[in-house]
Amino acid sequence: MLLTIDVGNTQTVLGLLDGEEVVGHWRLTTNPEQTEDELRISLHTMLAVDGFAWESITGVAVSSVVPALTHMFREIGSSVTSAPVVIVGPGTKTGMPILIDNPREVGADRIANAVAARGRYGTPVVVVDFGTSTNFDVVSVDGEYLGGVISPGLHIATNALISGTAALRRVEYIPPRSPIGKGTVEAIQSGALYGHAGLVDGIMERLAAELGGDVTRVATGGLASTIVPHCSSVSTIDEFLTLEGLRNIYELNTT
Repeated sequence: MLLTIDVGNTQTVLGLLDGEEVVGHWRLTTNPEQTEDELRISLHTMLAVDGFAWESITGVAVSSVVPALTHMFREIGSSVTSAPVVIVGPGTKTGMPILIDNPREVGADRIANAVAARGRYGTPVVVVDFGTSTNFDVVSVDGEYLGGVISPGLHIATNALISGTAALRRVEYIPPRSPIGKGTVEAIQSGALYGHAGLVDGIMERLAAELGGDVTRVATGGLASTIVPHCSSVSTIDEFLTLEGLRNIYELNTT
């Protein structure tokens, strides 16, 4: 089975794939301060609790935006399997032309999303990934990565609001009774949920207009199920899109 690892700034998402099927899925807090031994123990425990053995892993694919953890996962992957460990980055074959000014700048997770979306949904396609930042990635009708948009994520935006004010406090991300908040909590909830949904709709429509024609819109990331129900421009949520992209890239680099 293939162990796929997507290391984000806030969370690390892991998936165990048997062919195209995701048979195991976990989220860990990203902690660049932990040691390789601590990370190894966490992974071993996580797999064991759900009944998976290290011996079942026949390959490892990693996308990472945290360099310290990239190295650790490479070392751990090499120690648990004799199969190739593929780290998505400059020089990795993706099968997708990267048409931006400096292809080395684009995050590995964004390329994985674009590769998976092209394969699953066709082109042109726009992926919105709800994570620490809210990222939009655009694939042309010819299957090329054209670039995208990076905006503050929901957590970052609301944390900035709370830390920059004296009287406001954290709230649950649940819809208020009305878009017109009847109190401070509901007013923050309305601004957070509907404000972020409005950001997504506004950017998505601009990107679609640039592409022209029929454009498929796909959402992924930990906060997708929180925001997408309030969006008018995107309705499809693909929880495992990044893991699927890592599988595609792994196979391209090992077969």
